[in-house]
Amino acid sequence: MSTYKELYNKEIIPALMKEFNYKTVMQVPKLEKIVINIGVGEGHTDEKYIDAALKDLEAITGQKAVVTKAHKSIAGFKIREGQSIGVKTTLRGEKMYIFMEKLIRIALPRVRDFRGVSKNAFDGHGNYTLGIKEQLIFPEIVYDDVVKVRGMDIVFVTTANTNEEARALLAKFKMPFKK
Repeated sequence: MSTYKELYNKEIIPALMKEFNYKTVMQVPKLEKIVINIGVGEGHTDEKYIDAALKDLEAITGQKAVVTKAHKSIAGFKIREGQSIGVKTTLRGEKMYIFMEKLIRIALPRVRDFRGVSKNAFDGHGNYTLGIKEQLIFPEIVYDDVVKVRGMDIVFVTTANTNEEARALLAKFKMPFKK
């Protein structure tokens, strides 16, 4: 069992129950899933960029990723409906906690000039979005094998009803928010 899951069950639940005066354990917000998305702008012209992003994402998450397609044509971006434009995967359960621990303990501290993540990137419904500029911060990525350095969006979907509850939940997981 991952240490973050134990941390949630043993320490975070009691702490949040006290902080927000919940009557039952079922009211305590929890992490539902983590969605990781890599947009591949050149993917519609060259399939090797999609394959490289797919390989990187699968190495980082340890889970199969899917190719995302354009839903409609956008002339300004030279994209037609049905073209491959990115890759994504959704982590739940054990893999979600393992990825979160790896992100907070290993990957984020490797970011150059890292001062913490923004505490304003909540959507109003308890979900948090984190943008990363390069996939090289993850230890699974071998620099020499990288086709192109690209960023990714990581969305933490929680059962929290408000931004404050979600922020408290992620802070208890030791998410490095800016002071």
